[in-house]
Amino acid sequence: MGGDVVSEESARGPLAGLRVLVTRAAGQAGDLSARLRAEGAEPVEMAVIQIVPPDDLAPLDNALRRLHEYDWVLFTSSNTVDVVFARLDALGLDAGAFDRARVAAIGTATAERLRARGVRVDFVPDRFIAEALLVGLIARDVAGKRVLLPRAEQARDVLPNGLRAAGATVDVVVAYRTELPPDAPGLRALEAGEIDVVTLTSSSTARNLVALASGRVDLINRARVACIGPITAATAHELGLRVDLVAEEHSIPGLVAALVADAERSRA
Repeated sequence: MGGDVVSEESARGPLAGLRVLVTRAAGQAGDLSARLRAEGAEPVEMAVIQIVPPDDLAPLDNALRRLHEYDWVLFTSSNTVDVVFARLDALGLDAGAFDRARVAAIGTATAERLRARGVRVDFVPDRFIAEALLVGLIARDVAGKRVLLPRAEQARDVLPNGLRAAGATVDVVVAYRTELPPDAPGLRALEAGEIDVVTLTSSSTARNLVALASGRVDLINRARVACIGPITAATAHELGLRVDLVAEEHSIPGLVAALVADAERSRA
């Protein structure tokens, strides 16, 4: 196991003794770290993403002022929810702006973030990936409908392309950009071989971790690599990472459950 000192809290539970690298956006590691601690692991947080505004906020602001014109608004991450509501606040708007549109979300965490803001969520696919959201929306007859998709600057086009092919009009607006953080103190533990498991919660975290490691995938591959879902795993493979584990439920609780099940199998 990596590291010589394990806290008393980490000495119990199915993940006891494991040092787990938590790669999330700055300020967003808390939930995963808390769940890992509850299972006995020792999380090592390393922010690999910094969320910044787009170069031009006007397209997003204009779309938010015209929410009443849309039949569907799609949220593919909790980050998008936070950014959209920050802009709604700046524009003097609130959850009431969504009264006409139906709202879809990828993942229970994203849906919960919307509900906490007072938004009714009409559809959450069983699988937390864009392909499942696309299938569900097509089944709900999006032909002729107008759809708003606020998202990160760099994102896959499977959702807007598929919706357009199904006859929908889709407006894609950039809600935020992701950048490398100015420093990554958790990298030292990785370089020292003190990490047992690396968690990857998005394709961006995979890319940025490799970038922060200066392309040294061998450093990362010394640990077991656990991915939140198949899209993240595919990106990790493309980057040269060895993927040891993919969560069946593509969520933070699902990722922790996969780590627990893996640890229990290894002891059987």
